[in-house]
Amino acid sequence: MWGALLRLLLYVGIVIGPVVVASLLGSRTDNVLYEMGKGFALAGFVILFLQFILAARIKWIERSFGLDILIRYHKHMAVFGVLLLLSHPVLLAAGGAGWRLIVSPDLPWYIWVGKASLIVLLLTVLASLYQRGLKLTFEKWRFFHDISTPLILVLAFTHSWFAGDDLQLISMRTLWIIILLLAALVYAYHRFVTPQRLKSRPYRVIEVHPETENVWTVKLAPPEGDSIFSYLPGQFHFITFYRRRHLPVEEHHWTISSSPTEKGYVSSTIKALGDFTSTMGETRVGDQAAVQGPFGRFSYALHPEEKNLIFIAGGIGITPLMAMLRHMRDMRDKRPVLLLYGNRGEDQIVFREELSRLEEEELPSFRVVHVLSRPGRSWTGETGHVDGHKIIKYCGEDLKGKTFYICGPPPMRKAVIFRLKSLGVVDSQIRLEIFSFLD
Repeated sequence: MWGALLRLLLYVGIVIGPVVVASLLGSRTDNVLYEMGKGFALAGFVILFLQFILAARIKWIERSFGLDILIRYHKHMAVFGVLLLLSHPVLLAAGGAGWRLIVSPDLPWYIWVGKASLIVLLLTVLASLYQRGLKLTFEKWRFFHDISTPLILVLAFTHSWFAGDDLQLISMRTLWIIILLLAALVYAYHRFVTPQRLKSRPYRVIEVHPETENVWTVKLAPPEGDSIFSYLPGQFHFITFYRRRHLPVEEHHWTISSSPTEKGYVSSTIKALGDFTSTMGETRVGDQAAVQGPFGRFSYALHPEEKNLIFIAGGIGITPLMAMLRHMRDMRDKRPVLLLYGNRGEDQIVFREELSRLEEEELPSFRVVHVLSRPGRSWTGETGHVDGHKIIKYCGEDLKGKTFYICGPPPMRKAVIFRLKSLGVVDSQIRLEIFSFLD
């Protein structure tokens, strides 16, 4: 808690710091709107710089929040930064610069550079917010994002360097140069140095096991002489497969489905959900992969005070919960665990046999309840969806003292949270794995 608060305060201090310095040392006018316009521009530019830091997977920052939460904060701050920077010329115009600043074609070149940076910034944010609606594949979106973000920073820097009154201060010019160089270094390290370093010491595929018709577990062994990185059950990592055979090379994040007690390999269980993941069945023993991790805070191991656990999974959302169950088995953990696991049909139940073994032989305090929305005629178990009725039926009416770990597709996740809250479950009892950064 205190670590997260320290990082948030540091973020706020970095954003408002240049505004404070410029206010104390720079020239001021009596027009409040004009001064607000200048301040908004300074804060907005620093927010742009910090976007590079937030997205760089820096462990010191990530460990207090989880990367999924950090990326969502990154997205929200992008919108906030756009609003500040869009307000900048409007406030300047209303504060005495005149509306020709916005509508006149006869303006200095550095003003047009500022307008260009705003246009590219707006397009970048809109593409990120409406990627699915625009039918942009992740790869196309990322390619555009990786080109546009450094361009925005360079254009905004150039505009502020020549147009900003506050940038006439030596202290502000020094700070601006430091910001630009630091952003460039972080971007280069994250996008080029780290991938090359990981590729130079690749993991190798030692097993590809089909779990269902369209789900595969891929086991990866570390480079010769290296150990598996330390991780918690429920965390995830980024993998870039190098498989040749004309198969695509893309980086994706997947949950680690193995238990941390396994020292010889790390595994992910991957469902075919798109063009790339549909090729996982073509992965072969001996293929190589760059692996970066771990990330995330969705793990019972971070909360030893929790004594009664309810796991709720939908489809491939079982993977982080499976890692936790395997770890509990290996650690002889005796806490009671109930798993409510929703799928469409019996043939889509991932880890079905292992879950049965855990329930019958290996975890005496574990129970699994399968819920099928499209069951076959021979199915005698629960049908429909994981709803309030089933939660009460299997968890009891008194839900105090129980902690709910939820992972599944967005509609299922939202419906379950709504039902839990209607039953009086508070936020502190709910822990989420938000599987996609785009949710």
